[in-house]
Amino acid sequence: MIWNRAMETLPREELKELQLRRLKEVVARVAARVPFYRRRFAEVGVAPDDIRSLEDLPRLPFTRKSDLRDHYPYGLLAVPREECVRLHASSGTRGKPTVVAYTRQDVATWAEVIARSIGCAGGRPGDVLHNAYGYGLFTGGLGLHYGAELMGQTVVPASGGFTQRQVELIVDLGANGLCCTPSYALQIAETMREMGVDPEKLALRYGIFGAEPWTEAMRRQIESELHLDAVDIYGLSEIIGPGVACECAEAKAGAHIFEDHFLPEVVDPETGEVLPPGATGELVLTTLTKEAMPLIRYRTGDISSLAYEPCRCGRTTVRMTRIVGRSDDMLIIRGVNVFPSEVEDVLVSAPELSGHYRIVLTREGPLDRMTVEVEANDTFVRRLAPPGEPLPSDHPALREVTERVRKQLVERLRVSAELRVLPPRSIPRPQGKAVRVLDQRGGVSSAGR
Repeated sequence: MIWNRAMETLPREELKELQLRRLKEVVARVAARVPFYRRRFAEVGVAPDDIRSLEDLPRLPFTRKSDLRDHYPYGLLAVPREECVRLHASSGTRGKPTVVAYTRQDVATWAEVIARSIGCAGGRPGDVLHNAYGYGLFTGGLGLHYGAELMGQTVVPASGGFTQRQVELIVDLGANGLCCTPSYALQIAETMREMGVDPEKLALRYGIFGAEPWTEAMRRQIESELHLDAVDIYGLSEIIGPGVACECAEAKAGAHIFEDHFLPEVVDPETGEVLPPGATGELVLTTLTKEAMPLIRYRTGDISSLAYEPCRCGRTTVRMTRIVGRSDDMLIIRGVNVFPSEVEDVLVSAPELSGHYRIVLTREGPLDRMTVEVEANDTFVRRLAPPGEPLPSDHPALREVTERVRKQLVERLRVSAELRVLPPRSIPRPQGKAVRVLDQRGGVSSAGR
Protein backbone atom coordinates (compact mmCIF):
# COMPACT_ATOMS: atom_id res chain seq x y z
CA MET A 1 0.00 0.00 0.00
CA ILE A 2 1.29 3.49 -0.88
CA TRP A 3 0.00 5.80 1.85
CA ASN A 4 0.77 9.16 0.21
CA ARG A 5 0.79 8.43 -3.50
CA ALA A 6 1.21 12.06 -4.50
CA MET A 7 4.52 12.43 -2.63
CA GLU A 8 5.85 8.88 -2.75
CA THR A 9 5.50 8.67 -6.55
CA LEU A 10 6.33 12.30 -7.38
CA PRO A 11 8.37 12.58 -10.62
CA ARG A 12 11.99 13.21 -9.68
CA GLU A 13 12.24 16.58 -11.43
CA GLU A 14 9.26 17.84 -9.46
CA LEU A 15 10.74 16.33 -6.30
CA LYS A 16 14.01 18.21 -6.88
CA GLU A 17 12.12 21.48 -7.30
CA LEU A 18 10.31 20.86 -3.99
CA GLN A 19 13.56 19.94 -2.26
CA LEU A 20 15.32 23.09 -3.47
CA ARG A 21 12.49 25.33 -2.34
CA ARG A 22 12.42 23.73 1.09
CA LEU A 23 16.23 23.72 1.36
CA LYS A 24 16.34 27.47 0.74
CA GLU A 25 13.66 28.01 3.36
CA VAL A 26 15.34 25.92 6.06
CA VAL A 27 18.79 27.44 5.47
CA ALA A 28 17.36 30.95 5.73
CA ARG A 29 15.43 30.02 8.86
CA VAL A 30 18.36 28.53 10.79
CA ALA A 31 20.64 31.39 9.73
CA ALA A 32 18.16 33.85 11.19
CA ARG A 33 17.18 31.94 14.34
CA VAL A 34 20.05 29.65 15.41
CA PRO A 35 23.31 31.40 16.41
CA PHE A 36 25.26 28.16 15.91
CA TYR A 37 24.35 28.00 12.22
CA ARG A 38 24.73 31.73 11.68
CA ARG A 39 28.28 31.45 13.01
CA ARG A 40 29.08 28.28 11.04
CA PHE A 41 27.80 29.75 7.77
CA ALA A 42 29.95 32.82 8.34
CA GLU A 43 33.01 30.64 9.01
CA VAL A 44 32.70 28.93 5.60
CA GLY A 45 31.68 32.12 3.83
CA VAL A 46 28.21 30.99 2.72
CA ALA A 47 25.02 33.04 2.98
CA PRO A 48 21.48 31.70 2.52
CA ASP A 49 21.17 33.55 -0.80
CA ASP A 50 24.14 31.54 -2.11
CA ILE A 51 21.99 28.39 -2.23
CA ARG A 52 20.61 28.48 -5.78
CA SER A 53 20.56 24.76 -6.63
CA LEU A 54 20.80 21.40 -4.90
CA GLU A 55 24.39 21.23 -6.15
CA ASP A 56 25.19 24.05 -3.69
CA LEU A 57 24.38 21.84 -0.69
CA PRO A 58 28.01 20.66 -0.21
CA ARG A 59 29.03 24.29 0.34
CA LEU A 60 27.23 24.19 3.67
CA PRO A 61 29.05 22.91 6.80
CA PHE A 62 28.36 19.56 8.42
CA THR A 63 26.52 19.16 11.72
CA ARG A 64 27.76 16.46 14.09
CA LYS A 65 26.34 14.78 17.17
CA SER A 66 28.94 16.56 19.26
CA ASP A 67 27.34 19.86 18.20
CA LEU A 68 24.07 18.74 19.78
CA ARG A 69 25.87 17.77 22.97
CA ASP A 70 27.83 21.04 23.06
CA HIS A 71 24.57 23.01 22.81
CA TYR A 72 22.61 20.88 25.30
CA PRO A 73 19.74 21.20 25.95
CA TYR A 74 18.11 23.96 23.87
CA GLY A 75 20.96 25.67 22.02
CA LEU A 76 19.94 24.46 18.54
CA LEU A 77 16.24 25.31 18.77
CA ALA A 78 14.87 27.37 15.88
CA VAL A 79 11.65 28.16 17.75
CA PRO A 80 10.94 29.34 21.31
CA ARG A 81 10.94 26.42 23.72
CA GLU A 82 7.31 27.19 24.53
CA GLU A 83 6.33 26.17 20.98
CA CYS A 84 7.71 22.65 21.52
CA VAL A 85 5.08 20.08 22.45
CA ARG A 86 7.44 17.11 22.81
CA LEU A 87 11.01 16.41 23.90
CA HIS A 88 12.92 13.17 23.35
CA ALA A 89 16.50 12.41 24.33
CA SER A 90 19.25 9.86 23.82
CA SER A 91 20.47 7.69 26.66
CA GLY A 92 23.68 9.66 27.07
CA THR A 93 25.77 6.48 27.42
CA ARG A 94 28.56 8.04 25.34
CA GLY A 95 28.49 11.46 26.98
CA LYS A 96 25.95 14.23 27.42
CA PRO A 97 22.53 13.17 26.10
CA THR A 98 21.18 14.78 22.96
CA VAL A 99 17.80 16.44 23.33
CA VAL A 100 15.43 16.51 20.34
CA ALA A 101 12.44 18.85 20.25
CA TYR A 102 9.20 18.76 18.25
CA THR A 103 6.56 21.35 17.46
CA ARG A 104 2.98 20.24 16.89
CA GLN A 105 3.67 20.24 13.14
CA ASP A 106 6.82 18.15 13.67
CA VAL A 107 4.77 15.50 15.47
CA ALA A 108 2.30 15.53 12.56
CA THR A 109 5.15 15.17 10.05
CA TRP A 110 6.56 12.28 12.06
CA ALA A 111 3.20 10.51 12.06
CA GLU A 112 2.97 11.03 8.29
CA VAL A 113 6.33 9.43 7.48
CA ILE A 114 5.58 6.54 9.85
CA ALA A 115 2.25 5.95 8.09
CA ARG A 116 4.19 5.81 4.83
CA SER A 117 6.59 3.32 6.43
CA ILE A 118 3.77 1.07 7.61
CA GLY A 119 2.34 1.20 4.10
CA CYS A 120 5.74 0.17 2.72
CA ALA A 121 5.65 -2.89 4.99
CA GLY A 122 2.20 -3.93 3.79
CA GLY A 123 0.17 -2.43 6.60
CA ARG A 124 -3.39 -1.29 5.98
CA PRO A 125 -6.02 0.76 7.81
CA GLY A 126 -7.90 -1.45 10.25
CA ASP A 127 -4.91 -3.65 11.09
CA VAL A 128 -3.91 -4.44 14.65
CA LEU A 129 -0.31 -3.30 15.18
CA HIS A 130 1.63 -4.80 18.10
CA ASN A 131 4.21 -2.16 19.03
CA ALA A 132 7.03 -3.62 21.14
CA TYR A 133 9.43 -0.71 20.69
CA GLY A 134 10.25 1.08 23.93
CA TYR A 135 8.08 4.00 24.97
CA GLY A 136 9.49 7.03 26.79
CA LEU A 137 12.45 9.22 25.86
CA PHE A 138 13.43 6.70 23.18
CA THR A 139 11.72 7.74 19.92
CA GLY A 140 10.79 4.26 18.70
CA GLY A 141 7.57 3.45 20.52
CA LEU A 142 5.77 6.78 20.26
CA GLY A 143 6.89 7.29 16.64
CA LEU A 144 5.29 4.05 15.44
CA HIS A 145 2.27 4.66 17.67
CA TYR A 146 1.25 8.00 16.17
CA GLY A 147 1.84 6.88 12.60
CA ALA A 148 -0.27 3.77 13.04
CA GLU A 149 -3.11 5.80 14.55
CA LEU A 150 -2.93 8.24 11.64
CA MET A 151 -3.33 5.33 9.23
CA GLY A 152 -6.36 4.13 11.16
CA GLN A 153 -4.85 1.09 12.80
CA THR A 154 -5.54 -0.33 16.25
CA VAL A 155 -2.31 0.03 18.22
CA VAL A 156 -1.27 -2.27 21.06
CA PRO A 157 1.33 -0.19 22.99
CA ALA A 158 3.13 -3.20 24.47
CA SER A 159 6.56 -1.53 24.79
CA GLY A 160 9.44 -3.91 25.65
CA GLY A 161 9.91 -6.78 28.09
CA PHE A 162 7.58 -9.40 29.58
CA THR A 163 7.92 -11.49 26.45
CA GLN A 164 5.41 -14.19 27.42
CA ARG A 165 2.82 -11.47 27.90
CA GLN A 166 3.78 -10.04 24.51
CA VAL A 167 3.11 -13.40 22.88
CA GLU A 168 -0.25 -13.68 24.64
CA LEU A 169 -1.25 -10.24 23.35
CA ILE A 170 -0.15 -11.07 19.80
CA VAL A 171 -2.27 -14.21 19.90
CA ASP A 172 -5.33 -12.91 21.76
CA LEU A 173 -5.63 -9.50 20.07
CA GLY A 174 -4.96 -10.80 16.56
CA ALA A 175 -1.93 -8.69 15.66
CA ASN A 176 -1.37 -8.24 11.92
CA GLY A 177 1.87 -6.28 12.28
CA LEU A 178 4.78 -6.44 14.71
CA CYS A 179 7.17 -3.58 15.49
CA CYS A 180 10.36 -4.11 17.51
CA THR A 181 14.10 -4.55 17.17
CA PRO A 182 15.13 -7.57 15.06
CA SER A 183 16.88 -9.16 18.03
CA TYR A 184 13.70 -8.88 20.08
CA ALA A 185 11.72 -10.42 17.21
CA LEU A 186 13.94 -13.49 17.54
CA GLN A 187 13.29 -13.50 21.28
CA ILE A 188 9.53 -13.39 20.64
CA ALA A 189 9.88 -16.30 18.20
CA GLU A 190 11.90 -18.24 20.78
CA THR A 191 9.24 -17.61 23.44
CA MET A 192 6.50 -18.71 21.06
CA ARG A 193 8.26 -22.05 20.63
CA GLU A 194 8.58 -22.46 24.39
CA MET A 195 4.87 -21.69 24.83
CA GLY A 196 3.81 -24.04 22.03
CA VAL A 197 2.43 -21.23 19.84
CA ASP A 198 2.44 -21.91 16.09
CA PRO A 199 3.19 -18.58 14.28
CA GLU A 200 1.74 -20.00 11.06
CA LYS A 201 -1.71 -20.00 12.67
CA LEU A 202 -1.50 -16.34 13.73
CA ALA A 203 -2.77 -13.26 11.89
CA LEU A 204 0.75 -11.78 11.59
CA ARG A 205 1.56 -10.62 8.04
CA TYR A 206 4.40 -8.13 8.40
CA GLY A 207 7.08 -6.94 10.79
CA ILE A 208 8.76 -3.53 10.92
CA PHE A 209 12.19 -3.95 12.47
CA GLY A 210 14.96 -1.44 13.13
CA ALA A 211 16.92 0.52 15.77
CA GLU A 212 19.90 -1.83 15.39
CA PRO A 213 21.89 -3.25 12.46
CA TRP A 214 20.72 -6.59 11.07
CA THR A 215 21.52 -8.70 8.06
CA GLU A 216 19.75 -10.47 5.22
CA ALA A 217 20.47 -13.76 6.96
CA MET A 218 18.68 -12.54 10.08
CA ARG A 219 15.77 -11.36 7.93
CA ARG A 220 15.41 -14.86 6.51
CA GLN A 221 15.51 -16.34 10.00
CA ILE A 222 12.85 -13.96 11.35
CA GLU A 223 10.59 -14.55 8.36
CA SER A 224 10.99 -18.30 8.68
CA GLU A 225 10.31 -18.38 12.41
CA LEU A 226 7.46 -15.84 12.55
CA HIS A 227 5.88 -16.43 9.12
CA LEU A 228 5.70 -12.78 8.11
CA ASP A 229 7.31 -10.26 5.74
CA ALA A 230 10.15 -8.50 7.57
CA VAL A 231 11.18 -5.01 6.46
CA ASP A 232 13.84 -2.64 7.72
CA ILE A 233 12.86 0.79 9.02
CA TYR A 234 15.50 3.49 9.39
CA GLY A 235 15.65 6.62 11.46
CA LEU A 236 17.53 8.44 14.15
CA SER A 237 16.35 10.69 16.94
CA GLU A 238 18.37 13.68 15.83
CA ILE A 239 16.56 13.82 12.48
CA ILE A 240 13.03 12.86 13.63
CA GLY A 241 13.13 9.26 14.91
CA PRO A 242 12.09 6.15 12.98
CA GLY A 243 10.44 6.92 9.66
CA VAL A 244 13.27 8.61 7.77
CA ALA A 245 13.17 5.60 5.41
CA CYS A 246 11.61 2.16 5.15
CA GLU A 247 11.91 -0.86 2.87
CA CYS A 248 8.96 -1.87 0.74
CA ALA A 249 7.69 -5.43 1.07
CA GLU A 250 7.57 -5.79 -2.72
CA ALA A 251 11.34 -5.46 -3.27
CA LYS A 252 13.08 -5.54 0.14
CA ALA A 253 16.01 -3.96 -1.65
CA GLY A 254 16.85 -0.81 0.26
CA ALA A 255 14.81 1.61 2.35
CA HIS A 256 12.89 4.35 0.54
CA ILE A 257 13.95 7.73 1.94
CA PHE A 258 11.05 10.17 2.20
CA GLU A 259 12.90 12.82 0.28
CA ASP A 260 10.30 15.56 0.51
CA HIS A 261 11.27 15.75 4.20
CA PHE A 262 14.87 14.48 4.32
CA LEU A 263 17.58 15.34 1.77
CA PRO A 264 20.28 12.61 1.64
CA GLU A 265 23.94 12.58 0.65
CA VAL A 266 26.71 9.99 1.00
CA VAL A 267 30.20 11.25 1.82
CA ASP A 268 33.65 9.82 2.35
CA PRO A 269 33.87 9.28 6.16
CA GLU A 270 37.46 10.52 6.24
CA THR A 271 37.46 13.49 3.83
CA GLY A 272 33.78 14.53 3.80
CA GLU A 273 33.82 14.53 0.00
CA VAL A 274 30.43 13.83 -1.58
CA LEU A 275 30.41 10.43 -3.28
CA PRO A 276 28.54 9.50 -6.48
CA PRO A 277 25.33 7.43 -6.52
CA GLY A 278 26.01 3.80 -5.65
CA ALA A 279 29.23 4.51 -3.76
CA THR A 280 29.39 3.37 -0.13
CA GLY A 281 30.12 5.95 2.53
CA GLU A 282 28.62 7.84 5.46
CA LEU A 283 24.99 8.88 5.15
CA VAL A 284 24.38 12.62 5.64
CA LEU A 285 20.86 14.03 6.07
CA THR A 286 19.37 17.52 5.93
CA THR A 287 15.90 18.05 7.40
CA LEU A 288 13.72 20.02 4.99
CA THR A 289 10.56 20.48 7.07
CA LYS A 290 11.55 20.13 10.75
CA GLU A 291 10.49 23.24 12.66
CA ALA A 292 11.80 22.91 16.21
CA MET A 293 15.33 21.72 15.51
CA PRO A 294 16.27 21.63 11.83
CA LEU A 295 19.65 20.07 11.07
CA ILE A 296 21.85 20.91 8.10
CA ARG A 297 24.03 18.14 6.64
CA TYR A 298 23.90 15.96 9.74
CA ARG A 299 26.54 13.22 9.73
CA THR A 300 24.68 10.12 10.84
CA GLY A 301 27.73 7.86 11.19
CA ASP A 302 25.82 5.13 9.33
CA ILE A 303 27.59 3.48 6.38
CA SER A 304 25.34 3.00 3.35
CA SER A 305 24.87 3.91 -0.32
CA LEU A 306 22.08 5.44 -2.42
CA ALA A 307 20.27 3.65 -5.25
CA TYR A 308 18.25 5.77 -7.68
CA GLU A 309 17.05 2.94 -9.93
CA PRO A 310 13.24 2.62 -10.25
CA CYS A 311 11.61 0.28 -7.73
CA ARG A 312 8.92 -2.17 -8.73
CA CYS A 313 6.69 -0.93 -5.89
CA GLY A 314 6.10 2.27 -7.88
CA ARG A 315 7.75 4.70 -5.45
CA THR A 316 10.15 7.17 -7.05
CA THR A 317 12.15 8.02 -3.93
CA VAL A 318 15.80 7.08 -3.61
CA ARG A 319 16.63 3.95 -1.63
CA MET A 320 19.41 3.62 0.92
CA THR A 321 21.04 0.22 1.05
CA ARG A 322 21.08 -1.72 4.30
CA ILE A 323 23.40 -0.18 6.90
CA VAL A 324 26.62 -2.20 6.92
CA GLY A 325 27.90 -0.57 10.09
CA ARG A 326 28.67 2.73 11.73
CA SER A 327 31.77 4.79 11.24
CA ASP A 328 32.10 5.01 15.04
CA ASP A 329 31.20 1.35 15.69
CA MET A 330 33.68 -0.16 13.27
CA LEU A 331 36.04 -2.45 15.18
CA ILE A 332 39.75 -2.41 14.42
CA ILE A 333 41.21 -5.83 15.23
CA ARG A 334 44.94 -6.19 14.61
CA GLY A 335 44.73 -3.45 12.00
CA VAL A 336 41.72 -4.95 10.20
CA ASN A 337 38.35 -3.15 9.99
CA VAL A 338 35.49 -5.36 11.19
CA PHE A 339 31.76 -4.55 11.35
CA PRO A 340 29.55 -6.62 13.70
CA SER A 341 27.12 -7.12 10.82
CA GLU A 342 29.76 -9.20 9.02
CA VAL A 343 29.98 -11.50 12.04
CA GLU A 344 26.20 -11.79 12.22
CA ASP A 345 25.96 -12.68 8.53
CA VAL A 346 28.19 -15.73 9.06
CA LEU A 347 26.53 -16.88 12.28
CA VAL A 348 22.93 -16.65 11.12
CA SER A 349 23.80 -18.60 7.98
CA ALA A 350 24.72 -21.64 10.10
CA PRO A 351 21.58 -23.77 10.63
CA GLU A 352 22.81 -25.05 14.00
CA LEU A 353 23.13 -21.56 15.51
CA SER A 354 20.70 -18.87 16.64
CA GLY A 355 20.79 -15.12 16.06
CA HIS A 356 21.83 -14.40 19.66
CA TYR A 357 25.52 -13.57 19.83
CA ARG A 358 28.09 -11.11 21.13
CA ILE A 359 31.67 -10.21 20.31
CA VAL A 360 34.12 -10.11 23.20
CA LEU A 361 37.32 -8.15 22.64
CA THR A 362 40.33 -8.67 24.91
CA ARG A 363 44.05 -8.04 24.68
CA GLU A 364 46.94 -10.41 25.19
CA GLY A 365 50.09 -8.33 25.44
CA PRO A 366 50.16 -6.04 22.38
CA LEU A 367 47.68 -8.15 20.37
CA ASP A 368 43.90 -7.90 20.24
CA ARG A 369 41.88 -11.06 20.64
CA MET A 370 38.33 -11.48 19.34
CA THR A 371 36.05 -14.19 20.69
CA VAL A 372 32.59 -14.62 19.23
CA GLU A 373 30.03 -16.16 21.57
CA VAL A 374 26.88 -17.53 19.94
CA GLU A 375 24.03 -19.71 21.14
CA ALA A 376 23.19 -23.06 19.59
CA ASN A 377 19.54 -23.30 18.59
CA ASP A 378 17.09 -25.63 20.32
CA THR A 379 16.80 -28.03 17.38
CA PHE A 380 20.56 -28.63 17.27
CA VAL A 381 20.80 -29.05 21.05
CA ARG A 382 18.05 -31.68 21.05
CA ARG A 383 20.18 -33.72 18.65
CA LEU A 384 23.09 -33.71 21.09
CA ALA A 385 21.54 -34.10 24.53
CA PRO A 386 18.32 -35.30 26.19
CA PRO A 387 15.91 -32.58 27.44
CA GLY A 388 17.23 -30.90 30.57
CA GLU A 389 20.79 -32.13 30.06
CA PRO A 390 23.66 -29.63 29.51
CA LEU A 391 25.18 -29.12 26.09
CA PRO A 392 28.04 -31.67 25.80
CA SER A 393 31.10 -29.57 25.00
CA ASP A 394 33.07 -32.55 23.69
CA HIS A 395 30.41 -33.84 21.29
CA PRO A 396 31.88 -34.40 17.79
CA ALA A 397 28.97 -32.59 16.10
CA LEU A 398 29.50 -29.53 18.29
CA ARG A 399 33.23 -29.52 17.58
CA GLU A 400 32.51 -29.79 13.85
CA VAL A 401 30.11 -26.83 13.89
CA THR A 402 32.49 -24.74 15.97
CA GLU A 403 35.45 -25.32 13.68
CA ARG A 404 33.45 -24.91 10.47
CA VAL A 405 31.91 -21.59 11.49
CA ARG A 406 35.18 -20.35 12.98
CA LYS A 407 36.89 -20.90 9.62
CA GLN A 408 34.08 -19.05 7.87
CA LEU A 409 34.53 -16.12 10.24
CA VAL A 410 38.27 -15.98 9.58
CA GLU A 411 37.73 -16.12 5.81
CA ARG A 412 35.07 -13.39 5.94
CA LEU A 413 36.80 -11.06 8.40
CA ARG A 414 40.43 -11.72 7.38
CA VAL A 415 41.40 -11.71 11.04
CA SER A 416 41.93 -14.43 13.65
CA ALA A 417 38.84 -15.19 15.73
CA GLU A 418 37.78 -17.74 18.32
CA LEU A 419 34.25 -19.14 18.47
CA ARG A 420 32.35 -20.36 21.54
CA VAL A 421 29.04 -22.11 20.98
CA LEU A 422 26.86 -21.72 24.08
CA PRO A 423 23.62 -23.38 25.22
CA PRO A 424 20.37 -21.60 24.35
CA ARG A 425 19.49 -18.54 26.48
CA SER A 426 23.07 -18.10 27.74
CA ILE A 427 23.42 -14.54 26.42
CA PRO A 428 21.37 -11.83 28.21
CA ARG A 429 18.27 -10.73 26.29
CA PRO A 430 17.87 -6.99 25.77
CA GLN A 431 14.53 -5.21 25.94
CA GLY A 432 15.76 -2.61 23.48
CA LYS A 433 18.82 -2.57 21.25
CA ALA A 434 20.99 -5.65 21.35
CA VAL A 435 24.42 -5.38 22.99
CA ARG A 436 26.68 -6.91 20.36
CA VAL A 437 30.17 -5.89 21.49
CA LEU A 438 31.87 -6.26 24.86
CA ASP A 439 35.17 -4.41 24.57
CA GLN A 440 37.52 -5.31 27.42
CA ARG A 441 40.77 -4.29 25.74
CA GLY A 442 41.27 -1.27 27.97
CA GLY A 443 40.63 -3.14 31.17
CA VAL A 444 37.11 -1.72 31.49
CA SER A 445 34.12 -3.36 29.86
CA SER A 446 32.11 -1.28 27.42
CA ALA A 447 29.03 -2.25 25.48
CA GLY A 448 28.89 -1.54 21.78
CA ARG A 449 25.79 -0.91 19.75
